[in-house]
Amino acid sequence: MTIHNSYRIKEEILIPPYEGRSALIKAGEELVIIDVEGKQVGDFVCFSLQDPDEHVSPVHMRASLSSISLKTGDLLYSNRRRPLMQLVQDTVGKHDFFFPACDYYRYKEDFGLEDHPNCHDNLKEALAYYSLGHVHVPDPINWFMNNVLDENGDYVICEPLSKPGDFVRLKALEDVIVACSACSQDLAPVNGFHVTGLKLQILNKART
Repeated sequence: MTIHNSYRIKEEILIPPYEGRSALIKAGEELVIIDVEGKQVGDFVCFSLQDPDEHVSPVHMRASLSSISLKTGDLLYSNRRRPLMQLVQDTVGKHDFFFPACDYYRYKEDFGLEDHPNCHDNLKEALAYYSLGHVHVPDPINWFMNNVLDENGDYVICEPLSKPGDFVRLKALEDVIVACSACSQDLAPVNGFHVTGLKLQILNKART
């Protein structure tokens, strides 16, 4: 990824496969979510630092954007219909903000597994770093997830289009706490049946 010369990398955070990480992004800073090896979905949530009861809400985003797809320039609206972040760069162009995070019940009910890693728990654990482990985990934006609609209007989950090094870049419009999980789904095409890691970069304005 080429970083514009007005920004510098403030911090890098590696997200191992099947795990989640969190970060504080200050107003004006940017967050880059990088698909390191390709075909890896990142479940992403975002909370207002000032009031964690306010969070990015996909259902409100769909209403405010009047769209079911995400495009460069789109705002990430909260459950109070305010923008908390903005999508400023995207090398893939295909993401999901309909599906909830996979959870214990997804693997138990659909696959008969009791102890499979899941994004809900990954996000909750990651948020605990900022003392937000008690909050309800909202529906995420699933970066790089590739769902298509068939002729009946039903969802078909396909492998992601993202290649190694592809990324999305988000600008914080106010101070926010974010968490991202390297999606744990290895029993469906969500991650090409192979879970890999992600990388977060926090960028801020370079001093002149």
